[in-house]
This record gives sequence, C-alpha cells and structure tokens, in this order.
Amino acid sequence: MQKNDVYKTITQPSEEILYKDRKSKFFAQAFPIASEDDVKPFIEELRKKHHTANHVCYAWQLGAQARSYRANDDGEPNNSAGMPIYGQLQSFDVTNILVTVTRIFGGTKLGVGGLIQAYRTAAQMALENANIMERVVESQFKLNFGYPEMDKVMRAIKQKNLNIVSQKMEMDCELVISVRLSEAEDIQQLFGEMQEVNIWVKG
Repeated sequence: MQKNDVYKTITQPSEEILYKDRKSKFFAQAFPIASEDDVKPFIEELRKKHHTANHVCYAWQLGAQARSYRANDDGEPNNSAGMPIYGQLQSFDVTNILVTVTRIFGGTKLGVGGLIQAYRTAAQMALENANIMERVVESQFKLNFGYPEMDKVMRAIKQKNLNIVSQKMEMDCELVISVRLSEAEDIQQLFGEMQEVNIWVKG
C-alpha cells in the first residue's frame, strides 16, 4: 500500500532541452522550487538568456499534500501553453517544481492545436530529462525529559528507527526528532505514555 506521505520532486534543475516544430524552437527546463517566490528569478533569467524569445510559458506546482499550482501562457492563446505544461506535471505526479518552455518563433504559425502539442511535448521531454525522486513528508517533535529517562527514550528512538535532528544533553535533555507523517500519531502516543517525558509538535 502506498503511504500518502510520499511525493515526487526534483532536487536540481534539469538540463535544457530543445524541441523544434516548423522552425519554432521550444527550450524546456524543470526547476526545483520551495515557494512561489522562487519562480520569478528563473523566468527573468530565461528572458535574459533567450533575449529573442517571444514567450516564456510555464507551470508550477507546490505542496506535498494540499497542492497549489499556476499556469502561465505569457501571451500565447488562452490555455495553449501553460495548461499543457501543467498537464505534464500532473502526468508525472511531481510537485515543488517549475517547468518552463521558452519559445522562439520561427515564422510559421502553429495554430492552437499545434501550440498545445508543442508545449506538451517540450514539457514532457524536460521532465523525462529531470532526475525525479521520492521524498517523504515528515513531522518534527520536541522531547523534553530528565537525564534519568535518557536510556528509555534512546531505546525507543533506536527501536523505531527515528532520526534525531538536534539534541541537548544536560540535566534536562531536549531532543528534536523527525518522523514520517504516517507514523506521527503512533510516535506521539508512544512518548506521550512515558512518565517524565514531554512531547509536542515542533512548529
């Protein structure tokens, strides 16, 4: 059974690919993004790089579970560029990603159907060329306990194979652990039932 705390994304930009259709050139690329603010610098960079380009069209998707997206036609006919690119993001089921397709017009009009096909194909090629990997959505918890509870807490962490993000070990100990979202409730209960151990979700 696939857990709902896994998502697919990329960690580095893909190499730019070129797709040609009736002398129009479509340069496509995929970029990892963490927020909507990351989008604009990439677009501006592409406008500089391809200064003869007529359109820099793109689509992005963000969020591991609740997803938001935007598609931009950048002057091409409505829904002929951004949405076909976005369709490929859905098809590859990727998120936290921006796919751009930069068009240099070759003198022959492609028509709306031709544009949809070209933008879709270029976006598909960019994603096929990207290194897509799975990531796990995690929750972080803070644990506070006295030194005498150390053994009990460490044993549970080892047994459950949890990651320790940070630790302060003094008379009062503080640990931050990261847990798969699908296991978070069980882990919270496990430590919550321990006497002398305080656990809360790290905001």
